[in-house]
Amino acid sequence: MFSVLVLIEIIVSVLLMIVILMQSSKGGGLAGSFGGSSVGTVFGVRRTADFLSRATTILATIFIVLCMITNIFFLPGKKTTNESIIQRGGTPTATPRPLPPQSQPATTQPTPGN
Repeated sequence: MFSVLVLIEIIVSVLLMIVILMQSSKGGGLAGSFGGSSVGTVFGVRRTADFLSRATTILATIFIVLCMITNIFFLPGKKTTNESIIQRGGTPTATPRPLPPQSQPATTQPTPGN
């Protein structure tokens, strides 16, 4: 599913670039280079501008929605908790080793003469 969404995202982004470049600007845009002037005669100049503007808006909206869907559902962040071991309150996994027996120092009994 992730691959399908990425493929659609790529197609939408390429279409969006083409539609943006087809819009006429002060210099005529890319529409003049590819014979876009004939498209203006078919739809009319004003209707062509409206169509390209609407197509840009729709493609941009689709692009943003697909980005959000992909990010929210398919790329969840790392699920880390900021709890310490003490806050979890779990039992320790290893039992402590008993301490080695301590030898007791030899006690000297005081002699009655000292």
